[in-house]
Amino acid sequence: MLVNGVTSDSISIRDRGLLYGDGVFRTVCVRRGIAQHWALHYQKLHHDCISLVIPCPDFALLTAELELLLTQHRDAVFKIIVTRGVGARGYAPSSTAQTTHIWDVAPLPVYPKHYVALGIEARFCDLRLGCQPRLAGIKHLNRLENVMAAAEWQDANIPEGLLLDVEEHVIEGTRSNVFLVINQRLVTPDLSRCGVAGLQRDRILAHTPVEVRRVTVEALLRAEEVFLVNSLIGVWSIRALAGRRWDDFPVAKMMRDMLAKE
Repeated sequence: MLVNGVTSDSISIRDRGLLYGDGVFRTVCVRRGIAQHWALHYQKLHHDCISLVIPCPDFALLTAELELLLTQHRDAVFKIIVTRGVGARGYAPSSTAQTTHIWDVAPLPVYPKHYVALGIEARFCDLRLGCQPRLAGIKHLNRLENVMAAAEWQDANIPEGLLLDVEEHVIEGTRSNVFLVINQRLVTPDLSRCGVAGLQRDRILAHTPVEVRRVTVEALLRAEEVFLVNSLIGVWSIRALAGRRWDDFPVAKMMRDMLAKE
């Protein structure tokens, strides 16, 4: 792990990322020594830092540190974290605080191959996401809602749960974004009130016509297909959810092939 460019596994107990979740992060998939879509991840990181009024480390600086890590880890998960840094006690941020940036490295997760070929079973989570437009879309460090939702079940045969907001609209998975096929049209939930706008979601939106709108549970369960995306899982179709089953996933396969070509 690197902390501000130095090999370390510790940060100050007064770092605001630890105290308040005052920071942002991105998760980068590294395969065969290549950090997949690093430039796009940086754009998202920069956007989220600006949204929270946190100075974002320079692209060249982070890239140099990334390249150093790539010489040591050719297949791994790299997480880049940027916090507002060390501050005095209290919520109000200091104008003189220096940001902290951290690279964390973990092994690549190994998922059953049938998750791609046959789809997964999913569930609806009991927890409801609060609506906060100022934070909507941002991958900030305060992920307690996701932690609590993911703790609701221990069934290893259900690798993902879907989250609704307080108005009962489908928003996202605990660690993924959601897409549906409705009347042969691709649809994804509106994230203007809550949720995280992931990189793979952005990539699909940039290259494919998608209707972004509020999605009810009823609409999701009537959809011809439902699939999930993130940088580590790629594309997983849902084959079973709340008593509904799906057996054919042609659009998900098209999206998987499209994302793999770029």
